[in-house]
Amino acid sequence: MSGVTEIYFKGLEHVFHVSPVLFDFTIFRHTFTIHTYGAIIAFGFLLAVLLGGRIAYTWKMSLDKMVDVLIYGTILGMIGARLYYVFSKWSYYGQHPADIIKIWEGGLAIYGGLIGGLIGAYIVCRKRKMNFFNLLDCCAISFLVGQGIGRWGNYVNQEAFGTNTTMPWGMKSAKTAEYLYTNFNEISAKGIEVDPTGYVHPTFLYESIWCLLGVLVLYLVCRKFRRFSGQMILWYGVWYGTERAIVEGFRTDSLYLGSTGIRTSQLLSIIIAVVSLALLVYFTLKYKKNPKPIDGIDFFLEEQLKAEGEPEAEEEQAPAGAEEISEADAGENGEAEVEESGEAVEETETPEGAQSEDDGDNN
Repeated sequence: MSGVTEIYFKGLEHVFHVSPVLFDFTIFRHTFTIHTYGAIIAFGFLLAVLLGGRIAYTWKMSLDKMVDVLIYGTILGMIGARLYYVFSKWSYYGQHPADIIKIWEGGLAIYGGLIGGLIGAYIVCRKRKMNFFNLLDCCAISFLVGQGIGRWGNYVNQEAFGTNTTMPWGMKSAKTAEYLYTNFNEISAKGIEVDPTGYVHPTFLYESIWCLLGVLVLYLVCRKFRRFSGQMILWYGVWYGTERAIVEGFRTDSLYLGSTGIRTSQLLSIIIAVVSLALLVYFTLKYKKNPKPIDGIDFFLEEQLKAEGEPEAEEEQAPAGAEEISEADAGENGEAEVEESGEAVEETETPEGAQSEDDGDNN
């Protein structure tokens, strides 16, 4: 198959053959291509959705509303991921605007996707009366699942790799060499020394392992130590931000802040990790001293919203209940009337007896 890349790892004798195309198929004389990169991203996305849906079900969140979050979050997430990358590489895409839509060739920035997805989720939460921070907690573990699997799309495209290494898991291929040769001067200008023919850090692998390990850590924290809404997304910020800040320093394809030597994602990761840690400590201490009910554990917002609609339902059912009450009242009133009529009869009989006695006296 054309386009197959041979990938070597320093500690392995086996050569891996990876194709950018998973398979082709034809429908009505039109050939469609399924790219391996896209298939991996879709698989990671699917698992993230299934896990998020399971958590939402456990927390009794409205699945109908979650579908809205999924739709808007996905659309804005994809747009945000692409725009973040395109604007960071505007010197190229400004000259080649037709390449902006070619997402199957790579070029989706995770932070851009998160920003776009969060904007979409926030809009839905405002419109559909959802607890935004509870939703973020639901999504935190799902984010790590999607990222952990999606990073293998970088392996297929042979991107998101680092500087040279002598470690057994060092990786090299014709694509890594081509990239390093092509961008040698630009990389060197940033103070990074590389040997295009040498083995490089598979930084996508580091992030994949860290994210999947984070799934287990955050799951345990969520099950045993969750104290407030928003806690899990802060854990995510600390966990992922720390890893990304470190691993980003190895990469040779980082997006930089303008013409500076500051890596955009590394700076953003440091800010996210520090701020998330500070907020996590603050709110943990706060809610430890003054515990409050937790949405998804102690109460369920969706049930409260449904309960608020029950008075209307009771009012609609009032006529039927009113009939029963009227019948009961009617029965009681009937008995009262019978008793009153009985008393009236006795009262009327008494005068007749008295009249007979009077008549006797008169006779």
